[in-house]
Amino acid sequence: MQQTGFDKGPILVTGASGGIGGATVRQLCQAGATVIANGRNTEALDALAAETGCGTLPFDLESEDEVRGALADQPLYGVVNCGGFGGEIATPMETDISVFDKVMSVNARGALLVTKYAAQSMIRAGKGGAIVNVSSQASLVGLKGHISYGSSKAALDNITRVSALELGPHGIRVNSVNPTVVMTPMSAWYWGRPDIEKPFLDTMPLGRWATEDEIAAPIVFLLSDGASMISGVTLPVDGGFTAV
Repeated sequence: MQQTGFDKGPILVTGASGGIGGATVRQLCQAGATVIANGRNTEALDALAAETGCGTLPFDLESEDEVRGALADQPLYGVVNCGGFGGEIATPMETDISVFDKVMSVNARGALLVTKYAAQSMIRAGKGGAIVNVSSQASLVGLKGHISYGSSKAALDNITRVSALELGPHGIRVNSVNPTVVMTPMSAWYWGRPDIEKPFLDTMPLGRWATEDEIAAPIVFLLSDGASMISGVTLPVDGGFTAV
C-alpha cells in the first residue's frame, strides 16, 4: 500500500471551526492522519473532536505570543493555514482601513506567524513536512468589492512562494489552494444575489459553486506523499474561472 505520509507526525489545521477547515479535518482523519484543530468557535471545535477524534489547540492567530506558545513544542509534520476573516465588500474609495488592517492581520500575518513557529518545530524534528495555505481566487484576478480580502490573499500567495523557497532545503513543501466561492449562509448574502451570482457563474466553465469537500480534497492531496514533488504552487480550485 502506498504510504500517505500521514504517519510522520501531527497535522495542524487552523480555521477548523469553519466549513473548509472542518471538512479538511474530517478528510485527514479518514486518511489516518493525527490532526490538531484550531479555530475561534470552541463549541464547533469540541463537536468536531467528538466526531473525528482530532485534538484541539486554541490560540489567537493575531497574537504572536499565543502562536509561539502553542506551537513551540508541537512535533508537527503538516500545517493547513485555513483561518481567515472575510472583512467587507467595499471599493478602494469606500474601504474601512481598520477592516483592511484586520483582514491582513488574520489572513496574511496570522498565516505567517503559524508558518514561522510551525516551521521552526518541523526543522528541529528533521522529518520534512508540508504546509498548505488556503488562499482564494480573489488573489489571482480582480474581484469587485474585494480590495481587502484579495490583497490579503495575494500576500498569502507570496508567503507561500517565499516559504517554499526557504523551507525546501529542509524537505518542507509549501503550497496554496485558491478556491472559488463555497456557497454557505455566510456567503449567500453577497454571492447569492442574482446580479452577482448569474454573471459570475456564466463566466465559470463549470458553472457552479464549490463544495467544502471539493476544496478539502486537494488540500489533503498536497499534504500527502503523492504530492512529494509539488512545492511553491498556487492551485486554483475554481471550476476554471481564472482560466477564462
